[in-house]
Amino acid sequence: MAEDVAMNQLDELDKKVVRALQGDFPLVAEPYKVLAEQVGISEELFLERVKALSEEKKIRKMGAVLRHREVGFSSNVLVAWEVDPARLDEVAKKMAESPSVSHCYDRNTAPDWPYNLYTMVHGHSREECEAIVAGLAKETGVENRAMLYTKHEWKKVSMKYFQE
Repeated sequence: MAEDVAMNQLDELDKKVVRALQGDFPLVAEPYKVLAEQVGISEELFLERVKALSEEKKIRKMGAVLRHREVGFSSNVLVAWEVDPARLDEVAKKMAESPSVSHCYDRNTAPDWPYNLYTMVHGHSREECEAIVAGLAKETGVENRAMLYTKHEWKKVSMKYFQE
């Protein structure tokens, strides 16, 4: 039991690596080198620790937060799609490849909610979003959907771990 607890804990170096990863990602040719320098280790060791943390399931993902309004997108819509479960992977892959889709994920259905695939679509207007969604429907052959437009954005930050 004590061994399991020790295996699940992060040492101080790993906590520094996590802190570095959850900040702004450097927009330079060698971003991991910059992050490693912030931590005070080599880029090679930094990448080894990231890989180990991922393999040990201590970190699950790294991703960008799109502040869509800051980059010119004034409209966005969450689209819930009803996809044949046998085609879910195929359809999700096609939708995720669209440059207008920032998120694509599956969810469980409910008796009064048949939708099992969700995409977040960004555009410069509602009309553009409608056209993008119509194109996705035509490309995949999936028609049944619910479109939920953003009214107000409440939160656009990620969790921060191991902060002082």
